[in-house]
Amino acid sequence: MDFALPPRPVKMRLVSGRGHYDAVIGAVQRATRSVWVATANLKEMMVEGRRLSARDRGRYRSILEVFDELAAAGVELRILHASRPSGPFRERFDRLPRLYQGGVELRECPRVHLKTVIVDGALCYIGSANWTGAGLGAKGEGRRNFEVGFVTDDDDVLDTIQEIYDRIWRGAECAACRLREEGCEAPLDLFNPRRLAGRAHRRGAALGAGGVAVEPGAPAAKKKSAKKKTAKKKTVKKKTAKKKSAKKKSAGKKSAGKKSADKGLALAAPAAPKDPVA
Repeated sequence: MDFALPPRPVKMRLVSGRGHYDAVIGAVQRATRSVWVATANLKEMMVEGRRLSARDRGRYRSILEVFDELAAAGVELRILHASRPSGPFRERFDRLPRLYQGGVELRECPRVHLKTVIVDGALCYIGSANWTGAGLGAKGEGRRNFEVGFVTDDDDVLDTIQEIYDRIWRGAECAACRLREEGCEAPLDLFNPRRLAGRAHRRGAALGAGGVAVEPGAPAAKKKSAKKKTAKKKTVKKKTAKKKSAKKKSAGKKSAGKKSADKGLALAAPAAPKDPVA
């Protein structure tokens, strides 16, 4: 993915500070088809909006509650991140069953440092801001990071960024990654559905609901263990049979030796004297 494209005019909006919130978060809340996020840091973010329930206090709510509504409407939600999500993010995420049951897909890659948000395949943010309140202008003035970026609907930019995102997402870069050799916990190519299906087929696993590959469980391991025990029994039986056969041969040799000895003694014994002639 090393390239430097030739210069050309691109229509864009430069954003900074609160401008991130208005341009990026506003577009996410209006998404109808998909939201793809790439970020180094992933944190809980409070956004303006209606209260989800009577228990919610104030006019702010979690962006994850927005995601929950988008997932219910069938919007595809992906988050590609470099480090473990923050504690508040995980706590809120765990309270929303639709999200942790597949409404939002999360994939972690330690090399991810690009910051981008792609909405409906029609709008793209590229800049310095991580998916955090301080980065995307959700915090108050005086608490925001100093960030800058741009938003565009340029087709070529969208195609290029989506291609880069998708290559990382499906693990196309994992095979040549040096971090894999250094103990990467979950290389992204392991999530490739074809790879999972292939591994399941090779190992005799079944495909579960939704086409998810199910790895062989304990019963298979017990079965293999039982086969080994059977093989051991067969080996013991063979050894016993060999021993018996050897004993028989040995007994046969002794018997043959005895006959030979008897024959030898018979040959060596002097002939009996003939009766004298009368």
